[in-house]
Amino acid sequence: MKRSIFPAAAICLLIGFLLGGIFPFPWSLRETVILPPTPSALSNAPAPCSSSVTDSSTQTESSTPLPPDNFPLLNTACAVLHALKEEDYGQVASFVHPEKGVTFTPYSTVNLEQDLTLSAAQIQGLEEDPRVYTWGFEDGRGNPIQMTISQYVDRYVFNQDYTQASEIGIDQIMISGNALENITTAYPGCRFVDFCIPSIDPVNEGLDWCSLKLVFELGESGWLLVGVVHGEWTI
Repeated sequence: MKRSIFPAAAICLLIGFLLGGIFPFPWSLRETVILPPTPSALSNAPAPCSSSVTDSSTQTESSTPLPPDNFPLLNTACAVLHALKEEDYGQVASFVHPEKGVTFTPYSTVNLEQDLTLSAAQIQGLEEDPRVYTWGFEDGRGNPIQMTISQYVDRYVFNQDYTQASEIGIDQIMISGNALENITTAYPGCRFVDFCIPSIDPVNEGLDWCSLKLVFELGESGWLLVGVVHGEWTI
């Protein structure tokens, strides 16, 4: 004989209704979402420079985390760069090596015997210095580069806004031309950061590239500026 299951089902529904009223389920409960840390919470972050960064130890772009010991160097280089942009030469001077000074190279090939070296005091007062210095020789023509410090900075140091350089190389030269790249042999034991602009106007098909390499020596107080090497397309 078949028994109807209706009474049993009705009883189960009634019990469920009563229990739900007495012990309501917390439907409003939400899962706690854990967010990643904000950029300000991250330590050892380099100063802002909008670019892809290439490290000579890996020769890969910044999608791969840089070794931690690169951050102080990159921070210092970016600080010098921003001080140059703001024309805060007192701040630039604070990074200059107190004994060796800083040597300026107008084109990529460094010659420490001929390139002009300035002290931190000279950098700090460069805007008030009316003297004309000989910095080297023009590419192609061979004429002496005779300029005040301020004029030289405008032409051979911050000729472009390198804070917007699209490529940055740490101990890595990003673009080279006909000039000999001897920065590593000229500054043994030092490190450098290459701020590179591969092209200014697409019409020139890359022949108007330029770069600024900042060379540092490690001292007791941190990285000290010893060299400023300008690079551009040469004949």
